[in-house]
Amino acid sequence: MKYSGAPYIRLNEADNIVVAAQPLGLGGRVEGFDVVDAIAPGHKVAIARIDAGEPVFKYGQVIGYASSPIEPGRHVHDHNCEFRLSRAEHQVGANLRSRLALDTERSFMGYDRGNGRYGTRNFVAVLTSVNCSATAARAIAQNFDPQRLADYPNVDGVAAFVHGTGCAMDPDGDGYANLQRVLWGYAGHPNCGGVLMVGLGCESNQIGDWLANYGLTEGPLFRTMTIQDRGGLRKTIEAGVGIIEEMLPDVNRSVRAPCPVSGLTLGLQCGGSDAWSGMTANPSLGHASDLIVSHGGTTVL
Repeated sequence: MKYSGAPYIRLNEADNIVVAAQPLGLGGRVEGFDVVDAIAPGHKVAIARIDAGEPVFKYGQVIGYASSPIEPGRHVHDHNCEFRLSRAEHQVGANLRSRLALDTERSFMGYDRGNGRYGTRNFVAVLTSVNCSATAARAIAQNFDPQRLADYPNVDGVAAFVHGTGCAMDPDGDGYANLQRVLWGYAGHPNCGGVLMVGLGCESNQIGDWLANYGLTEGPLFRTMTIQDRGGLRKTIEAGVGIIEEMLPDVNRSVRAPCPVSGLTLGLQCGGSDAWSGMTANPSLGHASDLIVSHGGTTVL
């Protein structure tokens, strides 16, 4: 499907509806039929008679069934559509296409972390082991505005990554394991040139346990501390600011250089479908994924 600027979009030749790209008033025409309802952008209009019980096709797929007869030019929506249990047997990857032809090895200007991973940004991350240290982490990061980072042009920023858990958790539970895994993912992310982990001290998600569980060791660009050890919130913020100031010269030494596209991993997550996602964001991201995978990269859903 390629949008040509028409007032409506037909997504697939098998469809019995089209989607309004702009308001369609009474008396308008779609696929040779008069529009007999006011159709808002993003909404569907029938381009064939759909008898009660017959399927409604969009993207060439069944998206519902007519709950009453629908004439061409009518608005197709929840007032005349219904859902039913489907016995369709979907085949994932059944229409898999061959990789796109490669004319040259592609690269991008990124940060080579020296371990086979490549970053698109160079941040200092302030992580939290528990929700109780979120205020401290945010306050530390907020100290580093563009003016304060002006002497470090290769540093994209200082960002706090906080969460709402970590306290009174079952150390043998899935939630605990998931939290530690996510924090490990942040700590080793190629977009992070430096990491500071801030805890409270008495939480279930102990920093020491996390380090041991994932084989992590502290160093100049990976530091940890707790509010209780530092003697309170104010002292923790002051110490955190000082630690990051020590990191910045080293983080700034990383410079952008050509990196292979095969080193990229693209993560995708549905943000909540609306009327346009299947025509705009989803195809765009799908095409980007195809391009990255065709050059040896990875897409994670």
